[in-house]
Parts: sequence; C-alpha cells; structure tokens
Amino acid sequence: MLELGTIAAVPAGLSVVEGNEIPYQPWAAAKKKENYENWLSRDPEVKCYLPGIPRATYMPYPFQILQTHNNDILMAYEYASASRVIKMGKTEPPPVDTWMGQSTGRWDGDTLVVDTIGFNDQTWFDRAGNFHSEALHVTERFTRKSPDVLDYQVTIEDPKVFTHPWKIQMPLYRRQDQNAQLMEFKCVEFVEELMYGHLRKKTGDEKPFAAARMRWP
Repeated sequence: MLELGTIAAVPAGLSVVEGNEIPYQPWAAAKKKENYENWLSRDPEVKCYLPGIPRATYMPYPFQILQTHNNDILMAYEYASASRVIKMGKTEPPPVDTWMGQSTGRWDGDTLVVDTIGFNDQTWFDRAGNFHSEALHVTERFTRKSPDVLDYQVTIEDPKVFTHPWKIQMPLYRRQDQNAQLMEFKCVEFVEELMYGHLRKKTGDEKPFAAARMRWP
C-alpha cells in the first residue's frame, strides 16, 4: 500500500448532509465506525458491486437521463454499467430486494420526485462506511434550476438504522465536454485478483484431477 501514495486517497469535502450529522442508532454508529476503519476490505465500490441509490448519482462518474416513449425514465450510470428504470405510474411491490432497488416517479410541478424501495443491505452511501439496512426508503427530488443545473435533494429513511429520516442536498451539473458520452468502465476486470485470486493460485499441495470410472449395474 505504501507504493500507492495519493492514489485512491479520499479528498476532504464539505458535508452535504442537512445538519451535518447522520442520526445513527447507537449500535449502527459503532458499526459505521468499524466500517470506516476497514474501508478497503468492506466498501462495495472496491469490489465493483452496484452502487445503489443515491450513491450512484454523486459518484465521480457521469450518468445519463433518458425518457422513453411511455414516459418512464431511464438513468444509465457509467460506473459498473449500472442503470435503473423509474416507472412513472403505479407499480407492484418489488418481488425481491436488489442493489439498485425499485424506483417509482411522479411530477410535483417542475420537480421529478422518485421513491425507491426494495433494496438489499449491501450498498453504502460513501467511502466513509455509512450504511443502511434492507428497510431503506429513498425519496429523491430533481428540480431544474437552469439549462445545465439540477438541484438534487434526497430524504433517507431506515427505521432499523437511523433514529429519524435525514436529508442531503447538492447541485448536479450537465457535462460540458465536447462529445460528452458515457464510456465503458468495466471495473470487474480490476477486482478479479482481489476477489477471486485465492481460488486460482497454486499452493503446491494440489492433487491432479483424474477421470472418474463409470460403474454400470
């Protein structure tokens, strides 16, 4: 690790949490501290798992918003080729818990409001070890402030982990690069050794495979 220098370092930043404090229950605050101290081995991002919501939105990778012919909205993220469909209408309860959850949207004037439930408990909110349970409920509000800026507000609820709902807020900026587009980021290739290397490394004690002898009755 000493050879990495500042590579993968996390720069300082101002809090986007309303009130600057996440209202953890005591047991959860202790787990968050433990997560932080073991960040490199626990952070789902390190292993290229899907980022979940809202983390996918504020990671340092671009994403694209598309509206379909039936008014549903697709959000495609560069990181890990993640994506989600926001259903603009009634939906059935999510059949299973997933990394990105199930999103349902509606319009509140000029604001897109997105409710997402049906998460598993495997994603984090950031590299500091902030986490949630499968009871997570995320409510996002996307409000256009100018042609190139969205105001992004999120309410996070999880009665199993937090004492009460809490909020974050930040601006989202349209990319101004010439020919801006989503590129491929196949991060799985970079974590194969970390996750599966021990399964293919030889220790010297392996026994050769032999063809099984078939015995017929």
